[in-house]
Amino acid sequence: MLPLAAILLAVSCDGIQGEQVADASQSATTLQEVAQMLSSLPLDIRHYSEVHSAVTASTLNGYDEEYTMKDLFSVPGSGVGDQVLGTKAGAEYQQPLRDLIRDYLSERYRTKSGEEDYAAVEQYIGGLIESDIQIYWPFADSWNSREDPVITFNPGTESETNIGYTLDGKQVEVSEAVAKERPVWVVNVNDDSSYTTYEMLLKQNPGWGQGGDIYVGTKAEDEPDSKALRLKDFRMRRNYDSWFCGASEFFIKCGLVENFKAKTEEDLRLYVPTITDFMIVVKRRQLGEKVPFNVLLASEWTDQMEDIAFMIAEDDGGTITSWKVNGTLKVKSKTYGIEIELPIHSRDDIVWRGCLSRRYLINNSGKVQHFGDVDVTMELN
Repeated sequence: MLPLAAILLAVSCDGIQGEQVADASQSATTLQEVAQMLSSLPLDIRHYSEVHSAVTASTLNGYDEEYTMKDLFSVPGSGVGDQVLGTKAGAEYQQPLRDLIRDYLSERYRTKSGEEDYAAVEQYIGGLIESDIQIYWPFADSWNSREDPVITFNPGTESETNIGYTLDGKQVEVSEAVAKERPVWVVNVNDDSSYTTYEMLLKQNPGWGQGGDIYVGTKAEDEPDSKALRLKDFRMRRNYDSWFCGASEFFIKCGLVENFKAKTEEDLRLYVPTITDFMIVVKRRQLGEKVPFNVLLASEWTDQMEDIAFMIAEDDGGTITSWKVNGTLKVKSKTYGIEIELPIHSRDDIVWRGCLSRRYLINNSGKVQHFGDVDVTMELN
């Protein structure tokens, strides 16, 4: 039995160390400071294109429209996941955004004699690189390749509006409606780069595709008593976070005993549950849309498996905990329970969790199923 995806763990980080706040990931003050710095730079079309290339690359790798400070300083124009895949930025930049930031800090940090305080500059840049701070560009795919951005930050409140800074020094009010009409860069905190998206799984395992379909996982050999369970598509009916935070990151978790063919009660000890655990990112512009995925949840489902543990969670971080549930197996008309444990973060939003019976999945195969505020189509065949 082979798990279809590894359990994914978040990576914590420290914030900017060289200024007034020790944990940038918790501080709207620091995010505002970075937004003000970016709006003070002599940005032009080259830098807009750099950011746009990076957020587009992140999107193609299954992440949100984001450009982390780590990528900005290490490989200008690259997106989240590119360094894992070994993908290079699509263009060489004569004066990338990192050079403008360095020049700005060089002027900001001066000794009493007027010389650049190199140590202070490097400390600040090092803090940016080590932080989770990023540029998030919602609705970047609608950019007209000319218009300059308004730069704002996540205020860390429930407000849907915030101040934004134009490049000519003005302050304006920004909202999601404004971001749909003109470019808006949001300085916020990355919370998904440490996870592996389903798109990344496909790129890292190109042998998974068969025929005209793409599957995440290993397709089972054709057996008369074995079926494959797939998640065909996914639709989000509400956004789970403020627009300043970005897209919704959903974890699909499935626990079952694959290829279960026990003939005696003693055979039960030979089987352990398989956990499928992967992330899909649904962008704000995809609200209400049916997004195709074709993800293989289980490659070898036999009729002795009576039900599966199934959970959809929207990621909000926190400590790792788990949800324990009993699945049921049938051996010679007798039903046996087996404990299945699905990982979850303590602050995650539970969209839906429970057991899905074999009868339910057969009767609803290929049909839209409602799980809380999302719709899912699964297929068992």
